[in-house]
Amino acid sequence: MALKLVLGAIALAAASGLPALFLPRRGRAGQNLGTLLLVAAGAAGLAGAVLGLLDPVASDASLPWPAFGDSASGVAALGLDPLSAFFLVPVFLVGGLTSIYALGYRPQARNPRTARQTQVFFGLLTAGMALLVVARHALSFILGWEVMALSAFFLVASDGDKAEARRASLVYLIATHAGTLALFCMFAVWRAAAGSFELAGAAGLGAGATGAILVLAFLGFGLKAGVMPLHFWLPIAHAAAPSQVSAVMSGVLIKMGIYGLVRITSLLPLMPASWGGIALALGAVSALLGVAFALAQHDLKRLLAYHSVENIGIILMGLGLAMIGRSIGNPAMVALGLGGCLLHVWNHSLFKSLLFLGAGSAIRAAGTRRIDSLGGLGRAMPATAILFLAGAVAICGLPPLNGFVSELLLYLGLFGRAASGGPFSMTGGIAAAILAMVGALAVACFVKALGAVFLGEPRSPKAERARESGAAMLAPMAVLALACAAIGAAPGFFARAADAAVASWAAAADASAAAGPAATAGAAPIGAVPALSELAPLGIVGTISAALIAAAVLGFAAIAIGRRRVARSRPTWDCGYARPTARMQYTASSFARGLVGMFAWAIKSPAEPGRLKGAYPKSARLHVEAGDPVLDRFLAPAFREITGLSAWLRRFQQGLTQHYVLYLLAALVALLATLVPFGELLALLGIA
Repeated sequence: MALKLVLGAIALAAASGLPALFLPRRGRAGQNLGTLLLVAAGAAGLAGAVLGLLDPVASDASLPWPAFGDSASGVAALGLDPLSAFFLVPVFLVGGLTSIYALGYRPQARNPRTARQTQVFFGLLTAGMALLVVARHALSFILGWEVMALSAFFLVASDGDKAEARRASLVYLIATHAGTLALFCMFAVWRAAAGSFELAGAAGLGAGATGAILVLAFLGFGLKAGVMPLHFWLPIAHAAAPSQVSAVMSGVLIKMGIYGLVRITSLLPLMPASWGGIALALGAVSALLGVAFALAQHDLKRLLAYHSVENIGIILMGLGLAMIGRSIGNPAMVALGLGGCLLHVWNHSLFKSLLFLGAGSAIRAAGTRRIDSLGGLGRAMPATAILFLAGAVAICGLPPLNGFVSELLLYLGLFGRAASGGPFSMTGGIAAAILAMVGALAVACFVKALGAVFLGEPRSPKAERARESGAAMLAPMAVLALACAAIGAAPGFFARAADAAVASWAAAADASAAAGPAATAGAAPIGAVPALSELAPLGIVGTISAALIAAAVLGFAAIAIGRRRVARSRPTWDCGYARPTARMQYTASSFARGLVGMFAWAIKSPAEPGRLKGAYPKSARLHVEAGDPVLDRFLAPAFREITGLSAWLRRFQQGLTQHYVLYLLAALVALLATLVPFGELLALLGIA
């Protein structure tokens, strides 16, 4: 039943763009019907996911497709277990909510040129992500992966009249197909070693095949997840896409890379501890540099995009800890590492989607993404400001919201690793210190963002004329904020879903090890993992968080009631700040300049100050821009050099048939030279 609900939801999501194609371009009916179908898909998909989490027995479905093999042999193309169900929750929840948000943010009547494209590919994006999560065969996985990848490309390129959108979509397309190529190679190695394309425990994988699969998996899935330094496509794509698309890409799409890593690591019989250490190190680097680059940004959506790199790093740290725990047979480390990883997948999906939707609300009202051109929006948009504040508290890992819960589990696991006394146990302490630094920098970054965007005085005429968004935009944001508060107030209840997914991963890992080669015979099985929902710290955190949330709600209610009272105003001593202007405020650049300077070895943000001349100089501006080091300093120059070096190939395109025949002959000789010994080749050509 659960799998049927999910498959029905995938079909509804894929069909949600059809009304927009057949109904009038400038009317509302197409978008309204499409949104209704997506909401229905979200409800059905969430119901199926909940049933899948409650039922530990996996359900499979075979498809009568020759590419999957003989259907009579029991080859399953699709299946649902608690691990798949766990990742389906953000797919359908965020997909449904953001489709409602789009009704107010980008109504079809006002955007007739791009609305159809957005509606069609938004539904296909949701369907593709859900399909790959329930895939149990390499072909069905790649099918869902490519539907997701190409749909995201068309969504990023929906504003194709803007050069920024065209460049971002091209970079994304190159990056995603490089990742897909790595996955093709990974599945080829899998097929050669295991004898099947089924995504099940492989008995024939040795150490060499396992290493090759892990390298290709980290490359292919890491590109999609945005792991540093494979993140280069992420900031520009998230910034150029419409805000509801950015919310889905950041909140859900990049988690598909994490799902791929989690799934593959459960199927490999060999799991050396060094690979867990590599994942832990990559996660720590991504988290630290991601938040540092976020601090240096002056574009609100790029700032949020780099925080996605940061949080993917935190998630990867949890997965690395679980991989180490599996290698040494430590169930507690597996539970804390993978449980923190998976809960942070949910948490990040909620608060990052909330932040992108809040940013979209502010950008739509003020007409700009530049932080230093915003300001003062809190007075005109109080609901958006409060909801953005909730997302900021959550992403910084502060109580009483959900970000604190998953990071607490990671701290417990890392401290346990540090206290274990085994080889390289100090890595746990180092990783915990980095995680604490990341949290502190995240707080500084969102103090900057909140202060520069919502507080102070407006820095532009459009920001001064901003108005609050409508209910269609505020309602999905409120639902996401309530979900963040619910997980923070009742972490033990939601940890049960993580318990089911962790148990599914551990059971698959033990089954893979048992079916693996003799080299794994001495490896300690994981066995039964402890339940996170029974941890005493989670109960204490839940009680304190519930009290803090109640106090915050009462405080905001008191402030709202107090504002209605009319009070007489009297001038007071104001230290010369009687008539503040935007020029008297800290800018986002100046606020973060000192902290960004700590990472000058990685962040190059050249300042371009205006020159002051004469006794009464004219006004000047200071422009500071922090580009991406991987894309701007390595990949883009490398592509330009390759383009320049390849220009000489044009001389061979003369349009003469005899030249092309000669090229074919030369290619044939070169091919024969690789297959036939040189002496036999000469004899074959009659030369010797």
